[in-house]
Amino acid sequence: MKKVPIHKMASCLLVCILLVSLCACGSKTKKNSPTPVTLNEVAHSIFYAPMYVAIEEGYFKDEGIELTLVTGFGADV
Repeated sequence: MKKVPIHKMASCLLVCILLVSLCACGSKTKKNSPTPVTLNEVAHSIFYAPMYVAIEEGYFKDEGIELTLVTGFGADV
C-alpha cells in the first residue's frame, strides 16, 4: 500500500471544509416587502418601450421591486 503524504491529506481536508462552508453560505429566503424605486423619465418616449413592457408583464414585481414612474420634463443631455 502506498503512503499518502500528510500535506496532500491536509490539502484535501481543507478543500472539503471550504466547499462545505461555501455551500452553507447561500440564503434562499426572500424579502417580504418590495424595494421601492422611483424612476424619472425625461419624457414619455418609444425608447422606454422595453421598460413599459417589463412593468406591464410584472418583471419588476417578480424581482421584488416596487417601481414608481415620474416624468421630469427635463432636458435629455
